Amino acid sequence: MRITAVVIIMILLLSACGGQTNSPGDDTVATNGTELVDISNNEDEDRVADNDNNTVPVNVAPVREPIAVYGAEEATHIGKVGVVSRASTDGFTGSGYVEGFEGADDTCIFVIEITATGFYDLNFVSNGIGGDKDNYVAINGEPIGTVHTKQSGEFSDAFMDRVHLEAGTHEVAISTYWGWISLDRLEVYLSGSLREGIFDVAKTLANPNASEITRRLYSFICDSYGEKFISGQYCDTGHMGKEFQVINRATGKTPAVLGIDFMDYTPSRVARGTSSRSTELAINFWNVGGIVTFCWHWNAPTRYLTGTWYRGFYTDHTDIDLAKILNGDDPEGYDLLMADIDAIAAQLVILRDAGVPILWRPIHEASGGWFWWGAAGAEAFIELYIILFERLTYDWELDNLIWVWNGQHPDWYPGDQYVDIVGEDIYPGERVYASQIAKFLEVVEYSDEPKPVHLTENSCLFDPELARRDGAMWGMWVTWGGEFVAKDTIVHTLSEQYTEEAMLIKIYNDPDVYTLENLPDFHTYPLD
Repeated sequence: MRITAVVIIMILLLSACGGQTNSPGDDTVATNGTELVDISNNEDEDRVADNDNNTVPVNVAPVREPIAVYGAEEATHIGKVGVVSRASTDGFTGSGYVEGFEGADDTCIFVIEITATGFYDLNFVSNGIGGDKDNYVAINGEPIGTVHTKQSGEFSDAFMDRVHLEAGTHEVAISTYWGWISLDRLEVYLSGSLREGIFDVAKTLANPNASEITRRLYSFICDSYGEKFISGQYCDTGHMGKEFQVINRATGKTPAVLGIDFMDYTPSRVARGTSSRSTELAINFWNVGGIVTFCWHWNAPTRYLTGTWYRGFYTDHTDIDLAKILNGDDPEGYDLLMADIDAIAAQLVILRDAGVPILWRPIHEASGGWFWWGAAGAEAFIELYIILFERLTYDWELDNLIWVWNGQHPDWYPGDQYVDIVGEDIYPGERVYASQIAKFLEVVEYSDEPKPVHLTENSCLFDPELARRDGAMWGMWVTWGGEFVAKDTIVHTLSEQYTEEAMLIKIYNDPDVYTLENLPDFHTYPLD
């Protein structure tokens, strides 16, 4: 373990100020990692003092130094993790770095000292081997999520921001999820305050002609954002299906949001005999007072299917080239995609005419590349997203859609004018109840203007108590179906593999959680 001289300075400063730390309600700003400046009574709130008693704009990120640095070669290594001294990855510090993150047990454990309870940013300085990688992080044996490592050819920052740590000694473990990283060191920084205004969202929808009921629903979503959480659950058999049943039996509550899929309305699947009741199920849930969100696992047109036909939304089961379709090299493909869009539009028309607004989340998780609509890169995806938006909004005159963008990376963001809600899908492992604050803060920055940020897919549920503490006020969660909540047995029972029953009960009965039982009447919900 190595601690820099900055640590000694930090200890002295914290002792001098009585152990003051930065918390969600503070008006303090960390200026350089060694001093906290109180600006609560500053007449000029746009500027803060730097370490030389000058002033700097508060929206300019000051240069930070870590308060502590720990070399990976001096940490505890489990499994195949071990020290590498060769210089195959540039920029390492100390006597070497570690590799060997290959299997589930392969782990590197740092023991760190924290002098004052508060929020800290953890930087796992690392490099992805063969591509970007995500790996699990745990504090004192409790998993808190994943950290993303870039493949850059040299060691670079991989931050997990705003981790709440009590004063004392902690074990910080990074272990294999994807694995395959070179890890040089762990740097610990003081966290700054949450950026002001992130929950102040405008209630203007991307479609200027949105219907009144759609605007009322969006007004509710915006009003609750930053204050409450809206519960949701995917269930392909509707609100009487197994996922809703087991949640209701365990908690006495019903999810406020039904998540459902247009997949089996896609022409290449219909041609092979699929059918769906999703539109009908959506109408039924809206009529009992619920909210509906739709995704679309878009099976590629038959011409492009090369693998298992019902897995035709995956890149490796198709040979579709979206870039060629959009640049004119494959005009037949363009017509086929438009026909697919029109088939789904016909279902959305039924919902529009029934007065049902939809949280519409098409072509999701694009930046991962595992779906064909993301395989050709960000430029092609954004062009397809805008085509989809304009065709449904202007050609089909669908005024009942609230557009949820879920591209999972800022480079794939199409622009605020096409987005109402920013979504993120997170699968952090099993029984991980952390708030996912680091990812929340990352997603907040995707848009130029503040947008509601939703957890549009998840495995585990986060603990609302931790989310409030950390400031990770996800506007909504929508847990994926199947094993993430229900065992597929003759008599459906709760699966505790990802969220234990006691935690599920706690979450669904939290006073800040909206369920079906305490949703307002959207037909009379006020508009500004």
